[in-house]
Amino acid sequence: MNEIITSLNDAIWSYVLIAALVGCGLWFTWRTRFVQFRMVGEMIRLLTDSAVDTIEEQGARSKGQEKKKHISSFQAFAVSVATRVGTGNLAGVATAIAIGGPGAVFWMWIIALIGSATAFVESTLAQLFKQKHKDSFIGGPAYYIQRGLHKRWMAVLFAVLITLQFGLSNNSIQANTICGAMQEALGWSPVWVGGLLAAMALFIVFGGIQRIAHVSAILVPVMAIGYVILAIVIIATNIEQIPHVFKVIVLNAFGIEQIAGGGLGAAIMNGVKRGLFSNEAGEGSAPNVAATATTSHPVKQGLIQALGVFTDTLLVCSCTAFIILISGLYQVPELNGIALTQSALQSEVGSAGPVFIAIAIFLFAFSSIIGNYYYGEANIRFITPNPKVMTAYRICSAGLMVVFGAMASFELVWNIVDFFMAFLTACNLIAITLLGRYAFRLLDDYRQQKRRGIKEPVFHRSQLPELEGDIECWE
Repeated sequence: MNEIITSLNDAIWSYVLIAALVGCGLWFTWRTRFVQFRMVGEMIRLLTDSAVDTIEEQGARSKGQEKKKHISSFQAFAVSVATRVGTGNLAGVATAIAIGGPGAVFWMWIIALIGSATAFVESTLAQLFKQKHKDSFIGGPAYYIQRGLHKRWMAVLFAVLITLQFGLSNNSIQANTICGAMQEALGWSPVWVGGLLAAMALFIVFGGIQRIAHVSAILVPVMAIGYVILAIVIIATNIEQIPHVFKVIVLNAFGIEQIAGGGLGAAIMNGVKRGLFSNEAGEGSAPNVAATATTSHPVKQGLIQALGVFTDTLLVCSCTAFIILISGLYQVPELNGIALTQSALQSEVGSAGPVFIAIAIFLFAFSSIIGNYYYGEANIRFITPNPKVMTAYRICSAGLMVVFGAMASFELVWNIVDFFMAFLTACNLIAITLLGRYAFRLLDDYRQQKRRGIKEPVFHRSQLPELEGDIECWE
């Protein structure tokens, strides 16, 4: 079974999907006039302002002051980063290097640089077509496919695919990596760790998006900052090796020996696959949580989510890659996945390395589990409002699939995820390519308002009269 899925994945990922990802990224980069590079300052300003507002609001609630419940841009960013910054950053990067060589890191960077424009488009569209839901909003590709393209069948197909990918199979990878790290560092049984993870995840997901957002807003900054600080210390103490590390990455990305030996294709394929798994740009996942944010203009959340791609791949993934390449252990055939990352860190900081990675991967992957769950929840609600279906999904996503991942093999869980990720991404890329013109017009409107001196641009659905009947919010 595992061999069959591996063969299918190689066929699907060989050229077609990689070309589609890169092609869409380049098209969106050109049509948005390089938004991911020209508006980095605005991205940081929006995120910082939202983070301050979130802190002030939480402080007011702690004092018993009544505040209107909503999901802030920062909280939506935190939930999306919680799913991005996870297994892909520690185990995924290690797997890409082990299979595709150091050159895979270069292709991870490329897919992040151009993919951030794709992330901007899909999250802006999610905000445009979002719908009201209790104390927040709900939306994502299934919603903009139905409202924007008027293709219910395609919207349902996407909803099913993302539930299978994130809500179910993706959670098995997170659990598999946590259990592997705990067993490597502390000798803990995967069965017991999987059971504990399932119990914790079930407690949080039954609290809804409000609880998920609050937990992610705390876990994500702590885990990301701590890991980056450690990586900076390791890089600083090995600063003389950094030029060599860059040389190895570039030479392996374009090297003659890689072309002659067929290794170039492996570097590109694994770099793109693991890059997409890590930053999710174009996969259609982040738009589900981007739609929940309360903001004055759809472009604001699009910009913030584009910044999330940079945060994930160019910062956190690069930290892992540098630690592994500095150690030189990527050349050991027996090491792969989280074991490679743990061994590399152990070679730099001693016996505390595997324990630190075990703790880090627990925080990284656990936050991904609850974020992944929400992606499935939003799309289950799109298909049916039946509460019994939602309860069954919660038990399967946060319970059964977590336990399955704890006991399944490393190769099996990764192959299953790659399989569903390919079809999910293809479905979303078709949708955002057809609807991208609306994101371009919204960006033009945002820039025009900024040029007129408006610090916080505002959007009203009357600005897109042809869509007024399809846009529920933005009165």
